[in-house]
Amino acid sequence: MTTALHYYVVHDGVGEPEGLLVEEFLLAGDHSCVGLVGGGWSRSEGRWCDASATSRRLRVDPALRARVTPVSRTGAATLYQELCGAALPHEAVLRTCFGAPAVPPSPPLLLHGREATPGFRETRLYRILFAGALTPGGLTALGEAWQMPVTGDLADPGVRVLGPVRRRVGRDAFRWELRRIAAGAAWGLDVTCDLTGDRDDPVGVLLHGLTAQVRFQGLIPVTVDRFR
Repeated sequence: MTTALHYYVVHDGVGEPEGLLVEEFLLAGDHSCVGLVGGGWSRSEGRWCDASATSRRLRVDPALRARVTPVSRTGAATLYQELCGAALPHEAVLRTCFGAPAVPPSPPLLLHGREATPGFRETRLYRILFAGALTPGGLTALGEAWQMPVTGDLADPGVRVLGPVRRRVGRDAFRWELRRIAAGAAWGLDVTCDLTGDRDDPVGVLLHGLTAQVRFQGLIPVTVDRFR
């Protein structure tokens, strides 16, 4: 399965835009992540090339994360036009420069039983994992976007859950928690999906939308794991 690409501006050592990084999470049929690929363009090279290794390094290198800024495709297109005087290639073209995933897909790590919440056909549990530091402004923005009551103090490293959210989409029910992981070294959204019908399209739409909202607050998505 495919989804819309993620775009980042890459800055040089003095903070000036140097290029673009474009990424895609490869998804299994249940919307969990099975790989990450990426492509990059820089002013110095003047061409698009495979940047999957850079995408993977971005998840573990704070210095590199400090040099990237999440942007929309529109923002990336504007910068690309300014830097090289051309239109940003279509996403199908950008994908042609992506390399193959470094690790072969593995089945989901289901740590819980498959029993559904009473009244629903199926219950799934996902964790969207993010690297980086969440700012007070970012927490406020997410709280407003999700109408999430902030139940924990961001400044207190002992607080694990910062806020819960509940939503209904038709007959399906969704709930998620914004959670500090590994003493703040990472952040996660634990998303529970209670499904009634045979179609799970709303799951993919929700996971993608949540990822995008958190990404625009400066955190870098790492993976989407399914535990149930």
